[in-house]
Amino acid sequence: MPTLSINFDPAVIAHLVNANGDDTVHVTLTLGTEGQSSTPRPVVPHGPLADLMKAGLLKAGTELTFHQRRANRSGHAVVTADGQLVVDGHALPYPSPSKAAEAVTGNVINGWTLWHVANVEGGPTLDALRRKLEAGNPE
Repeated sequence: MPTLSINFDPAVIAHLVNANGDDTVHVTLTLGTEGQSSTPRPVVPHGPLADLMKAGLLKAGTELTFHQRRANRSGHAVVTADGQLVVDGHALPYPSPSKAAEAVTGNVINGWTLWHVANVEGGPTLDALRRKLEAGNPE
């Protein structure tokens, strides 16, 4: 009978310890065979966020948030290594900021102007990061 062995990076364990009942935790598994080292292939970002990620303006694991006071709703998402957004409470990642925002709000909405980088003073929107990149000033 095959055996399944799962090894977690200490950072993952720390995240799981700090997670609360409302958090969604996503785990990616890499298949390998016993006695053979499996070298993970680098994940290349694609889709709408790829250019921001390649320029270093957005990284895998970056948390994005928004809050709409009038509608009394907020959202939280995390950028994946391949440039998608994992939204709390949703099982599958979304390929674009607008699709991720629509999943939370239930309305067609411009996710580029809605999502803000969390945990950063002044939390720029994705649109502000995109404009910075287009202006040739990725720093």
